[in-house]
Amino acid sequence: MEGAPGAWAASASASAHVFVDGLLEAVALEGPEAHHLARVLRLRAGEVVTAADDGAWRPYRVAAVSGTQVRLEAAGPAAREPLLRPALAVAFSLTKGDKPELVVQKLTELGVDRILPVLSERSVVRPDRGRAPADLSRWRRVALEAARQCRRSRLPEVADLAPIDTLAAHPGIVIAEWGAPPAGDLGPPPGDELLAVVGPEGGFAPGETDALRPWARVGLGPHVLRAETAAVAVAVALGVHRSVSQGGQPPSSLE
Repeated sequence: MEGAPGAWAASASASAHVFVDGLLEAVALEGPEAHHLARVLRLRAGEVVTAADDGAWRPYRVAAVSGTQVRLEAAGPAAREPLLRPALAVAFSLTKGDKPELVVQKLTELGVDRILPVLSERSVVRPDRGRAPADLSRWRRVALEAARQCRRSRLPEVADLAPIDTLAAHPGIVIAEWGAPPAGDLGPPPGDELLAVVGPEGGFAPGETDALRPWARVGLGPHVLRAETAAVAVAVALGVHRSVSQGGQPPSSLE
């Protein structure tokens, strides 16, 4: 699942990674991204960072740090991070405590394109509807922080919490299920996106997965995994079979 080393922001020698609106020759950062560089990482003038914007990225040198403002100057041309195909989405049944944040963090680091929290029949957690916007905001913030750490140039889509049966129309559903064949036996999915679905702590209810009309089922080994572990494991199992798309926008059109 690797492309040319120079195509990935992670290949650059840099002290940090941020997200910006536009990869201009000079970028003035304020707000959370400037705070991350100036206050959290305490970067100084002269250090190199990478900045990303919707799949494109560019190396920059820190020109100045003043309070909560950071000025960056381009230190090289822009590039576009390759697309991995098939696209990969993971739907995980909501779990207790801070486990959803852990799942979002790890799925982001593993390059998952879409992350879908769902409620299944045996989900123990049933959050109040009034909490939904705050939960979604927190999960997206976790995804942003994880994307900075792993230096990916595209943020994953983190969807609103939804009932699991809303997934049923997807043509490439893959159920993570004990005893099923390994992921290596899968061929290309219909629709060019794999949607892995992981159950809650108590597993899926009888008939729940059949109602999703899955395209395939995959096993994750001989042991019973925690729900959050299974979400990460299925992303790894499916992710290693992805390859770099030959399409995409040339770097010269990104500036």
